[in-house]
Order: sequence, then C-alpha cells, then structure tokens
Amino acid sequence: MLVISGWRLPSFNFLVILFTIVTTVGSGSARITSTYIRSEWPSTDIPLDNEAFAIPRGHNAPQQVHITQGDYDGKAVIISWVTTDEPGSNKVLYGTSEKKYDFSSKGNVVNYTFSNYSSGYIHHCLVDGLEHDTKYYYKIGDGGSSREFWFQTPPNIDPDTPYTFGIIGDLGQTYNSLSTLEHYMQSGAQTVLFVGDLSYADRYEFNDVGVRWDSWGRFVERSAAYQPWIWTAGNHEIEYMPNMGEVVPFKSYLHRYATPYMASQSSNPFCGMKLEAPMATNLTKRLILLDNGGPTPTMYMKPIGIKYTPQWRWLREELKRVDREKTPWLIVLMHAPMYSSNVVHYMEGESMRAVFESWFVNSKVDIIFAGHVHAYERSYRISNTQYNITNGDRYPIPDKSAPVYITVGDGGNQEGLAGSFVDPQPEYSSFREASYGHSTFEIKNRTHAFYHWNRNDDGKKIPTDSVVFYNQYWGKQSTEEATEEEPYQDY
Repeated sequence: MLVISGWRLPSFNFLVILFTIVTTVGSGSARITSTYIRSEWPSTDIPLDNEAFAIPRGHNAPQQVHITQGDYDGKAVIISWVTTDEPGSNKVLYGTSEKKYDFSSKGNVVNYTFSNYSSGYIHHCLVDGLEHDTKYYYKIGDGGSSREFWFQTPPNIDPDTPYTFGIIGDLGQTYNSLSTLEHYMQSGAQTVLFVGDLSYADRYEFNDVGVRWDSWGRFVERSAAYQPWIWTAGNHEIEYMPNMGEVVPFKSYLHRYATPYMASQSSNPFCGMKLEAPMATNLTKRLILLDNGGPTPTMYMKPIGIKYTPQWRWLREELKRVDREKTPWLIVLMHAPMYSSNVVHYMEGESMRAVFESWFVNSKVDIIFAGHVHAYERSYRISNTQYNITNGDRYPIPDKSAPVYITVGDGGNQEGLAGSFVDPQPEYSSFREASYGHSTFEIKNRTHAFYHWNRNDDGKKIPTDSVVFYNQYWGKQSTEEATEEEPYQDY
C-alpha cells in the first residue's frame, strides 16, 4: 500500500532499492551533502512560441491530452483533452489494434473563466472495463483533426509482479523542466507519481494564467497522453488571487485534472485517494492520496486544524483496511515534506508530521515522497513520535519501523533551486543535493525494490543517488548501498 500525504496524493505499496549508499538508516552514518554545483539554464519559462508548446495542426484539434487512473483496480483510465474552437466530439474511440477501434466511451465537457481568460472546452472521459496487461489504442477529435495515442494497462494482479514508477515534483515549464521531462521519458517507467506544483501559472496575471496552464498541458502531453500521471496538488495550484477577482481555490486545477477520488470512497478530491491498482500499477501496490493543502492549506495549519477533519477520518479508516499480504508496499505522497533539512520551507510540514507520523510508523509505511522544496534529499528511517513536552526528546531517532522520507521538488520550475541547507547536516539526513532531476522506483517483487534519483547534469541524466529497499512488512532487513568510502551496514 502506498500512502501519500499532501495536496492530492496516491498511495502505493512499494519495495525500494537504493544503490549509491549502503549504510544503516538507523545509525545516521555516511551522511552526504553533495558539493556538486551545476551550470544550470536560467530559471525562466520557455517562450510560448517554442516547439515544446506546439499546437497540433487542424481545426479544433485535441490538445493537452493526458490520462490518469480511472478506478480502484487498474481496469479503467480517465482520458482528458482540450478543444479550443468548439466542443467537438466528446467520445473516445479505442481498441486493442492500431487504427481499429471496436469500442467507444462518451465523456463530459466543461469550461471556466479565470479573470479575463476563458478556457477551451475541457473533456474528461472514463474508459472502463479494460483488461490487465493490454495495450490499447485510442482516438479523439473529429475528422482530419483527430489524433491517435495509446496506453498500456497494468499487469495481472500478483504481489510479485514488477513495475516501475517515475516520481516528479514542482515541474514548471522552463528549459530545466524540459530536461527533467525528457530524461524521465528515457527511464522506462510506466506511470508518474506527481507530488504537486504543476504549471506555475500562478506566477502570471490575468489572461496569462490560463495561457500558461494551456502551454503546460501541451508540454507534458508527450508523456501524459501515453501513460497515467497520478496527480497531487501543491500550493501553486491554489491560485487565490483576489486582486484579479479570483477567490475560489484550485479552480484551474480542478477543471483540468481529474482524479478517481470517488472510486476510493473519498468524499472529495482533497480528502485523499487510495488506488490498489492504478493504471500505473497493480494490486501488489496500494496508493493513498492525501491533501496537505486544500482550500485552507494544512501545511501552514496547527495540528488542531488537521485532526478530526474529513481527511483525518478517511485516512484513519483507510490504514485499518491495509492488507500487506495483498498489497505489500505502502507509500505516501505529499506536497510539503514532513522532514527536510533545507532552509527553504523549513518545517512547513510539521503540522502533518505531528498528527500523522505515528500512524505511518505503526502502519510500517515504506517511503514518503514529497515535493515543495526545490532540491533533493533522502533520509534514514527515523521517527520523532516519542517527543512530548515533559521528556524533552525533541530530536528524531533511528526507527526501523519508520518510513524513509524523500524530497523530490526538483523538477525545474522558474523559482529556481533551494540551495541552502541547514549546517551541519542533521543525523537523520542521508543524502542531499540542490539540483534538478527525477526519481524512479522499480518494484521487483514483494520484498525488494530499486530506487534511483537522476540528476540533470548539464543536459545529461546522471544516476546520483540509488538505494535498495527491503519491504517493511515482507523484508527481514533494510539496507542501503554504500559509496566506495563507506562499509556495508545493515539497518
């Protein structure tokens, strides 16, 4: 099971393998603060006339095509796209042979205004009743302007079925963002777990806000039209802009990016979501999406603002239903990290940690992925659940039952890197570096997984931090691979 705590987060059950550093997560040895300094491209958005944002040819041609998980068990997808001139067809034609579409599904169409911007016609279509481990071809649009794509459903249900996820956060639409996206597409991963902050359109005003949502949709289409992206919202999706007359949070995001929260028995998109077999996975992994943002961003709230909320109640009951015999890996996604030694956004996830950390430790969550901080960091297995006001034990300690915390808010957006870390490096922090990049999580079976963080090294993908994870439920021990200078140690 994967539990993700953030704006909207999926949870999967994973097994993680790290190759670069073999040390005990518990002991805090072999801590590394990378001294690498990259000659980065400027953190400015790519011009709108760049080919990265190319508008498809043809009258009313579908654009900004993307798919996401459509149900609880991986046999449905939600296909979304935008038409600009008129609604056009809201049907998806699909089948298992190229250019032969034996089935169809009808979706709905919405649009919205934001300040003086009027959106195109946004289509969302649920395609269900699919078979596992099958390649489907699909066609959207009318006549000569129609477009064709494909996707692959997850494998048959088995706790030992391998599967690879990509993890991306805080992407934006700069040249650094393009480098991250292109490198990810070479990774062989089958689904993206996105930990929030999509387009950074909120850094613009008036009509340009919507224009930059459109450009970002075309930007990620090269990947998102062919494999599911599982969405988590971040603070840049709020778009509370009273100076422009916009006071409804998440308006653009909610209209454009659908999630199957109702299939997860969640009351609204910001409570959370569970997916035992997302299009990105199968029943060997479980994904829970939580919201540490929402209309009132809980990343800035006191614990009293989190307890007893619908999200709190939903997660409490969902964790009770986890069956690690069926879904070995339990992963949490959130936007604001619960542990980070970066000076930027320091301790903004503390309210979530104070309320939920003990649940995650008791449930033996394997990993918690987060974004928000524009740098990379991986922790040891630690917890701070023993602290109270009388004992004074305020520092995290090694805990073999605790998750590993990984921050991947390094997608490449225009705000740039968060280059200042707390000095000295805390004992709970294993590896940290202020660079752009993406991660992959390669599940091998119910006991082991490989994890890689890949730096964008001046336009090249460089595997920089790698780990081998033993499953918290099935694995008898947890190890991390060491550098040449460090001896191998067990947890």
